[in-house]
Amino acid sequence: MNKLMAEKPITHHPAIVRPAQKQDGAALHDLIAACPPLDLNSRYAYLLLCHHHAQTSVVAKLDGVLVGAVTAYIPPTQPDTLFIWQVAVASASRGQRLGKRMLDYLFQEMCIPHQLRWIETTISPDNAASHKLFTSFASQHDAGCSITTLFTAENFGESGHEEERLYKIGPLDQRD
Repeated sequence: MNKLMAEKPITHHPAIVRPAQKQDGAALHDLIAACPPLDLNSRYAYLLLCHHHAQTSVVAKLDGVLVGAVTAYIPPTQPDTLFIWQVAVASASRGQRLGKRMLDYLFQEMCIPHQLRWIETTISPDNAASHKLFTSFASQHDAGCSITTLFTAENFGESGHEEERLYKIGPLDQRD
């Protein structure tokens, strides 16, 4: 287990949050599959994510079942930024602020110790829950939140995928 992020319970939710581990990859794939509108990738992609980016990704487990995850990484050309790739919460755990608590956990255990000043993510225009999660996080931390289009629908080819808007949150105050 990563020394920086120890396993600990989330306040107000009985799930245990811990860094991702490669054995979480298959269950993470299944969780993402059950959480539209998130884009589903291959099981192999989630295995690699849980292996290569375990230090920057967390999972939430309740009674041994994966009920939440935040997958993230530090972009090679932005060493002061945590890019959040996907946030997923199982339907039975929604409405309990689990997504917020996992994001706060990453902020406390990853951003502060590594002096990361920015959090970025992309959100499609119809994903109101993610918009609310990230704008609320920015407000909670007295940080700015700029929103620009990163990928247009045309960038996705003929897939029918909506545009993805880049949310850039920060600079983050490291004293939180």
